[in-house]
Amino acid sequence: MNDSLYTDQILIEKCKKGDQEAFDLLVRRYENKVYQYAYRLTQNQEDAADVASETFIRMYNSLKNFRGESQLSTWLYRVVSNVFYDFRKKERSHDHLPLEIPTDEGESEMERPLEDPNSVDMDEHILKMERNRILMNAIKQLPEYQRVMVVLFHVEDRPYEEIAQIMDMPLGTVKSRLNRARAALREILEPHLELFGLEGSPNEQISR
Repeated sequence: MNDSLYTDQILIEKCKKGDQEAFDLLVRRYENKVYQYAYRLTQNQEDAADVASETFIRMYNSLKNFRGESQLSTWLYRVVSNVFYDFRKKERSHDHLPLEIPTDEGESEMERPLEDPNSVDMDEHILKMERNRILMNAIKQLPEYQRVMVVLFHVEDRPYEEIAQIMDMPLGTVKSRLNRARAALREILEPHLELFGLEGSPNEQISR
């Protein structure tokens, strides 16, 4: 089966009829995106692989109920986020720590293509890498729900409207919670603001 000949919707309909090859094509189409997002949330290769595997298991079990009200990629972002929350909940239960998800009251280095050192000034290249390392470590310190929002908006480059779909919450809530996440991130980065001050605020330094 030629991957490029079929839209997501056609493959989904084939999956609903029990076509295993169609499901395999969907997995191949999205496995890199799913793994990258999982890695940016967990910042651990083994954990990211576990999250990605569980995501595709849930995808396989749930596609029969997929109604196409959002794009498959948007739906997969939601599944990965939920698997990540479940993963962290299980991890925290072993340490007897609560999962940091808010109520409505009161509202390691990221894996990415490296720049060619031969095409950029080496000092600037090293500085950018150091900024990115510090930034991603800071994101890892955010509560889970804030980490998801920051990664979706600043790293995955998802618009507010899609994040609202992914997280199943009103647009205004997404914006207010993202603003609080940025404020929390800035506070964590306070000792390093001078490093980021050369090229704007820390939020502008997040690699997309």
